[in-house]
Amino acid sequence: MTYFRKLKAAIDVLFSYKELERMDIFTSFPAVRRFFLDRSNLLRVRSAGDIAFTIIIMMGLFGPQEADRNISLFLAWGIWWTSVVLSWFVMGKFWCGLCPFPGIGRLLQKMGLSFNLEPSPLVKKYGIHVSVFLFAAIIWSESVTEMKSWPMGTALLLLSILAGATILGAIYKGQAWCRHLCPLGKIIGTAATISMLELRPDYNKCRSCKTFTCKKGMDGAPGCPVYLGAFNIRNNIDCLMCGRCVYLCDKDSPRLRLRNPFVELILNKGRYITCSYIIPFLMGSQLARFAQHTSWYERLEAALFASNAAAFSLLLVLGFAFFVMIQKLGAQIFGITEDPSFGKFSPLIPVLVPFAFTGELVYRLDYFLSNIGDMIPTFGRQFGINLEGFFFAVPKPFIFWIGILTLTIGAVSGGYVLHIFNSRDFEGTIERKRYYTLHLIVVLIFAGYSVLFEAFSRL
Repeated sequence: MTYFRKLKAAIDVLFSYKELERMDIFTSFPAVRRFFLDRSNLLRVRSAGDIAFTIIIMMGLFGPQEADRNISLFLAWGIWWTSVVLSWFVMGKFWCGLCPFPGIGRLLQKMGLSFNLEPSPLVKKYGIHVSVFLFAAIIWSESVTEMKSWPMGTALLLLSILAGATILGAIYKGQAWCRHLCPLGKIIGTAATISMLELRPDYNKCRSCKTFTCKKGMDGAPGCPVYLGAFNIRNNIDCLMCGRCVYLCDKDSPRLRLRNPFVELILNKGRYITCSYIIPFLMGSQLARFAQHTSWYERLEAALFASNAAAFSLLLVLGFAFFVMIQKLGAQIFGITEDPSFGKFSPLIPVLVPFAFTGELVYRLDYFLSNIGDMIPTFGRQFGINLEGFFFAVPKPFIFWIGILTLTIGAVSGGYVLHIFNSRDFEGTIERKRYYTLHLIVVLIFAGYSVLFEAFSRL
């Protein structure tokens, strides 16, 4: 197959909603499979990430503490955070497979300095609750302490995540932090349900497997770091897409596949607890962050003893509660919340997921585009080099309309999910007035986001 035909086939898969249609990337582009098979490739990328994060942390701790003289802030909040959010839509949890935070824990395990225990039932049961709380702490700290202007605070935040991954790596085998507690991992896992890529096994090949090396490992090579193994992968929520199973499997079962990005979202139908917790909180936190720069927020802050911390905390709680209410209201309007084949589900979660992640992308892009013009001059100031001539400013209207376009994509995607539900999965079972009422909810959420983003982007 020529590259032109491969490209056409990829476009057909991406833009036509067919639940079972996939394009096998390993077959169409063998170089991608060879990349995963050569584990030194992953080691090189991880090593580069380890070095980059070490530099960011060291510059944050010991570099200048003025925001315009420390490039670590833009590297962390502008380049890293924005690229991670962008990666959700394309590569799923591939970032997690390269993440530097579990590195010290892996080293302790290789040196035999870990207790190597199985994750406890408490960690498995309450991990999602802890991870949402930790993510709330990150968002709260970022917004209340103005961490994007505080190099040492940013470095301490990164060190705290590193400490969590290291402590769990010293106690449990594999990457228990990544599977159960990492706040970023849970967010990325939920976002990965709308990724264009998925790693899945050939289940027919897995049925005849007796060794399960993809999960257990072999010849000193550790197995799946999050205790799945290729044969257990059913969705993108937990799989790190690190490709270790590709290297370990002697049956050539794991496949990297291109798909329509809405397929998993619609098949899951919000029945996983991870999505039910993460999506309302993420959207609530976005409204709180956008609202933080409105005139009425200043009045709220004044009413709460001029406390930014109290005002933002209140908005964070109210935002979470609001979208939990929207989620439940949507389920009532939808009228169907249980399926004989897979049990109870939350029908509005798949509609809200695109909103949640385009909203996060808009927030991160605003910081990136607003500060990229000062990146080179900031580097120069930090190291005593005059690079002011490289300064440029991205026009505010451009940033605003990029944000509105991104939010529009989220709204259209949410409406598209409703359309698929109405025309395929639940054809003839959703009353017309209920269907249009759900679309009205989508429009109102988009309007609310747009109004708050307009106030936010004026800064």
